[in-house]
Amino acid sequence: MSQPVLLDIQGLRSGYGRVEVLRGVDLQVRAGEIVALLGSNGAGKSTLNNTVSGLVPAWGGRVVFDGADLTGAHYRDVVRAGLIQVPEGRRVFPNLSVLENLELGAFARARQRRAANLERVFTTFPRLKERIAQRAGTMSGGEQQMLAIGRGMMAEPRLLILDEPSLGLSPLLVEQMFTLIGRLHEEGLAVLLVEQNVGQSLEIADRAYVLENGAVRFEGRPDELLASDELRRAYLGL
Repeated sequence: MSQPVLLDIQGLRSGYGRVEVLRGVDLQVRAGEIVALLGSNGAGKSTLNNTVSGLVPAWGGRVVFDGADLTGAHYRDVVRAGLIQVPEGRRVFPNLSVLENLELGAFARARQRRAANLERVFTTFPRLKERIAQRAGTMSGGEQQMLAIGRGMMAEPRLLILDEPSLGLSPLLVEQMFTLIGRLHEEGLAVLLVEQNVGQSLEIADRAYVLENGAVRFEGRPDELLASDELRRAYLGL
């Protein structure tokens, strides 16, 4: 039996000013599933993330999370529901310590279980525990990405949106990052993975969507996507 739908995006439209970026996007993520969202720069991936997360207003359509309509909801309410985004570029607070950054992740959700979740993060990322008092701005790019994901984990996400988690990382750290995402998936966490690294994304994804000009061009299993010469050439660069 397939898992229940956790995130259900129906006909989502959004944009900036008078420019429409998303043109009726339908997308689903089931509980415990990794879904890869692929597409070239400017296809609308980050706009979709930010609209779902309540950071950009929806122009039309619906965002339903675990049966609740979150269309137009404030981003704090989206976080409280358990839909957590780790944004592109990490966006850690550079002048705050590792511990302070992590504690901020529990501000709107799971505050009472902050200590237990902190230990979980340190078990997942031992390096963060070693640097608990270090200012985030002095850390390497890979360490900052660990911190950004750890901060998201502090909120006990039911679905984690990862926007370009491998961006700017060395090949070795990219391997480690995808291993970590796979481990979170094994623990039952649903993940919407937005990535330029097509090959490794498809290796760990259960399903994939390809966005083109703000609309879904393809939806299906990774093997179906890779079996299409047209899609591989036009959208994946493979």
